[in-house]
Amino acid sequence: MSENLKRFICLGCGFLYDEALGLPEHGIAPGTRWADIPENWACPDCFTAKHLFEMIEIPYAVGEPHVPQLSPAAPPQPPHVI
Repeated sequence: MSENLKRFICLGCGFLYDEALGLPEHGIAPGTRWADIPENWACPDCFTAKHLFEMIEIPYAVGEPHVPQLSPAAPPQPPHVI
């Protein structure tokens, strides 16, 4: 399944939706196909309508798993007071 996943770019701001990654922070699970996202969905960055996204081909690197592994963000550090 994952070798057929696609990526879509927002023509308004360049935001990239990757079917392999989904948008869990917006309720879209990894592996969610573009066709399964509601038509009234909009770009989370600039609110461009779904129909104004285009499919793009960005191949994964050779040997890279089809679902990229993201490393967790470092925990925020408290400010240093001088």
